[in-house]
Amino acid sequence: MGIDLPLIWAVIIIFGIMMYVVMDGFDLGIGILFPFVKGKTDRDVMMNTVAPVWDGNETWLVLGGAALFGAFPLAYSVVLSALYLPLIFMLMGLIFRGVAFEFRFKAKDEKRHLWDKAFIGGSIAATFFQGVALGAFIDGFEVANRQFVGGSLAWLTPFTLFCGLALVVAYALLGCTWLIMKTEGKLQKQMHDIARPLAFVVLAVIGIVSIWTPLTHADIAARWFTLPNLFWFLPVPILVLVTMYGLLRAVARHANYTPFLLTLVLIFLGYSGLGISLWPNIVPPSISIWDAAAPPQSQGFMLVGTLFIIPFILGYTFWSYYVFRGKVTHEDGYH
Repeated sequence: MGIDLPLIWAVIIIFGIMMYVVMDGFDLGIGILFPFVKGKTDRDVMMNTVAPVWDGNETWLVLGGAALFGAFPLAYSVVLSALYLPLIFMLMGLIFRGVAFEFRFKAKDEKRHLWDKAFIGGSIAATFFQGVALGAFIDGFEVANRQFVGGSLAWLTPFTLFCGLALVVAYALLGCTWLIMKTEGKLQKQMHDIARPLAFVVLAVIGIVSIWTPLTHADIAARWFTLPNLFWFLPVPILVLVTMYGLLRAVARHANYTPFLLTLVLIFLGYSGLGISLWPNIVPPSISIWDAAAPPQSQGFMLVGTLFIIPFILGYTFWSYYVFRGKVTHEDGYH
């Protein structure tokens, strides 16, 4: 029995995207929360919590995109053709956010508000269009003769726009619980106050997406609600409710680390639900990872280098977070 290279590459891409969502999600969430925090000192602390690690977080986005291009060129060509505009808008948001990161600390007081706005706008735009792209991916793409044949605005639907807003709320909760873990005093208390209503909004949008998706996609409804699948997949929504209950309890008792960890579990469960709905299609609704795979020789050649480099990425990521562990204060920075 040979090695299933498309399956291995699918796992690598899924892992890379999940790492990106987790790691870039909370620093995008900090930008989304910026309008709710007015004080310069508190905003400085918020940015300092991610300043040492934010640019390294995007390594996983590059890995996922490069792996898709090399291992599944058909999927890359279809998805990029279908999502040119939202992905360009997402990249523009990331650029504005990145420039604001570097220039805000160097700006004079009277100009700093411009970089604050760039940071806020870039974070919201990048997150929103990531959600739009995700919604379009769930909706599927019109493909004929292995080419995308839909319109340039086929991605623009009420469902995709709602997915964009849903991801903004989810990243805001991730950023909020990150700040609970990394800050103290007045800023931490404010994040505790924000976390509870944010958690309820996240639960609401998860419920709406979970209902909207099967109502508009018969194949996804059949995947979830036919027997015996229903019994196999029922633990996912149950775990979402249990995790949300635990998150609300942790926020109520002013825990430091538990809210962030439970939010990560919530993100992972949402990601799992997406995988259950679409697997094994890499170009929904009908092109599987095996249909879209590059030749085995190409996948095997790339796999050698990828399996060599991923441990190094994981290593320096772990080390950077380990070095910059602990709370952040305006007076002392990390301590």
